Amino acid sequence: MAATNSGYEEVDAAPARVLSRLVEGRWLIGAAAAVVFILYLADALAPHVAALIWLAFAVAVALVPRAKPIGPAAAPVAATQPAGFGGEVRQFADALPDPCFILDRRGFVRYANELAASTFAIRVGDALTFRLRVPDLIAAFDSVARGGPPARVEFAERVPTERFFAAWFAPLGAGDLIVLLIEDMSERKRADRVRVDFVANASHELRTPLASLAGFVETLQGPARDDPKARERFLGIMREQADRMSRLVNDLLSLSRIEMKAHVRPSGTVDLTTVVRHVSDSLEPLARELGVTVAIEAPPTPVNVTGDRDELTQVFENLIENACKYGQSGKRVIVTVTPASATAGAQVAVRDFGPGIPEEHLPRLTERFYRVDVEDSRRHRGTGLGLAIVKHTLARHLARLTVASRLGEGATFTVIFATPAAPRVVNAEQNSVTG
Repeated sequence: MAATNSGYEEVDAAPARVLSRLVEGRWLIGAAAAVVFILYLADALAPHVAALIWLAFAVAVALVPRAKPIGPAAAPVAATQPAGFGGEVRQFADALPDPCFILDRRGFVRYANELAASTFAIRVGDALTFRLRVPDLIAAFDSVARGGPPARVEFAERVPTERFFAAWFAPLGAGDLIVLLIEDMSERKRADRVRVDFVANASHELRTPLASLAGFVETLQGPARDDPKARERFLGIMREQADRMSRLVNDLLSLSRIEMKAHVRPSGTVDLTTVVRHVSDSLEPLARELGVTVAIEAPPTPVNVTGDRDELTQVFENLIENACKYGQSGKRVIVTVTPASATAGAQVAVRDFGPGIPEEHLPRLTERFYRVDVEDSRRHRGTGLGLAIVKHTLARHLARLTVASRLGEGATFTVIFATPAAPRVVNAEQNSVTG
């Protein structure tokens, strides 16, 4: 009979245990509600999805038993934290993928997860405004601290590098705490800026030849209609402008195709020596016209890498053609193929002996439409996209490009492939240049 009564007592006590867990975990449930509400305000979650996530979290808190603290060791923690600040809040903050601060209503930091502490160098006990002196940020915090609704604000950090952030403030439960979540938006902002610059540059590059064509067509329809000599000269110029637009469109399409395949690694085997010799032979008429000799220094055995033959051919066509055009005054170009070793991947270095590249231009050479000398580039029929194509193609091949140059001594563009024993992914933005 005693055993039967004990079973009834356990059944009757179940609702009480559930209620007790809900009361003990109220701050964790409140923190979850605040974060879910912030994500809803940011249009990251639909209303019904946000409600289901919060409800599932609350049920988990109610049903999952929690370990009890052993001995008196846990007592000092409560004595050093504000009322209502429990281990659940700290665990919740640590689980977030973004920097998270727990603030009191005076603006002092009561807790910061590891990402927050490492990103903003703010310690527990510091005032938030000591480190983030942004008027809009302070105004948003003051609004929430006075009982206002959750607030979102964007701000930028200029030192040591330019970075962009979005901050969300929201009250935490019914206590005197405020949660601050910060999202790093730097990459998104940079991508937006690159896209805007790209559209502007592409539009500018196309507008010039189109305006030229329209002007000559108008002239041929009017004053030069019956002038055979003027007509021949204008038609020649129009052909040059049409060819310029064709080269630009072809390069844009090449760049687009490479970016679409950026995360698909090539699987073929390519002999670099064969590719380099083929490119040298195809560019021989251009080199002869410019008065430049192209010398190949390569081992007698194949230098194989994993790659796409057509794409690597385009890479070395761009590099060797640029060396012939912009290093024309040096009269020679040396292409050196170095096989892989135990500690380094295969390399191909293209060196010219021209005027060299000023140091301040080196970091930006692989940007789209960037030119050291605009007039010289257009005189050589450049589109400003060649090295951008090289950079993105090499990233797909787990390779990188380095550039070394001294004024009056020429420039060396070196393609470095990954070590065969330990290939690694190289981001398109990690291609480097050195002076």
